[in-house]
Amino acid sequence: MTEWRKLGLVVKPDPSLWWNRTHAMLPTPFHIEGSLWRIYFAGRNDANQSHVGWALIDLDDPATVIERASEPVLTPGRLGCFDDNGVLPSCLIRDGDETLMYFIGFKPGGTTRMDLYGGLAIAKGDGPFKRWSEAPILERNRVNPFINTAPWVVRDGDNWRMYYVAGTEWVHRDLPRYNIQIATSQDGRNWQRDGRVAIDFVPGENALARPYVYHDGTRWVMWFASKGEAYRARIAWSDDGLTWTRDEAGPGLEPTPGGPDSDMLEYFVVLPHKGRRVVFYNGDGYGEHGICAAVEA
Repeated sequence: MTEWRKLGLVVKPDPSLWWNRTHAMLPTPFHIEGSLWRIYFAGRNDANQSHVGWALIDLDDPATVIERASEPVLTPGRLGCFDDNGVLPSCLIRDGDETLMYFIGFKPGGTTRMDLYGGLAIAKGDGPFKRWSEAPILERNRVNPFINTAPWVVRDGDNWRMYYVAGTEWVHRDLPRYNIQIATSQDGRNWQRDGRVAIDFVPGENALARPYVYHDGTRWVMWFASKGEAYRARIAWSDDGLTWTRDEAGPGLEPTPGGPDSDMLEYFVVLPHKGRRVVFYNGDGYGEHGICAAVEA
């Protein structure tokens, strides 16, 4: 089993920033150059509404934040839109001179606790992120009548493939069940879904969260979190990106008693660096205390 050296909390909320009083949720990487990465995340304001900002980190010293956004790069949408009460980053990918940010839009529910759907914002060059549409790109449809969220997108040749969290039912008002499904696209903006499941539940699981998918040079790798009583790290493999096999041993990243991840681990991103992997993730409270990091020993 892989051993990890934990670095503790790396990106913490900054109460001096109006948009980041609490939380640093859903770390989402974007490569700048060399060993420099921006880790985008969602911070919350005094009204508990999520906004998207970032922290700049050098993987040569992943425990140190070099710089961080003073203002959010994406704020909640207009009243009545799917994201009017919060936005969270989920995936960033380059497409020519554009950067596509797939994000999660949050809206309080009625008969259920919440509604979560996937949106898209695009930045040209070094310009600001602007919504491609005020409507979600990942909304309810015939095969996905519940929540549809946390899109992670990869390019595979000329094809685009999305792994996303798809609700399968609400057990009761506060308890949704969701697995990981696959969508396809020709342009990264318009998506087709047929209900194909990438990762389904095993006994004891109620939820599968935030897929993070990359190709390691040999095969496709997916990190995700599964929840029975609490979220834990899971990993799966695929030769074609469509049919997945779980590694029952898991990635070896486990809770640390007394640490910021003593109860739960979720929302992983995995960055290779000089022959080792650096993992950023959230621990207890869904990022309430910040973003944790670990380095492959």
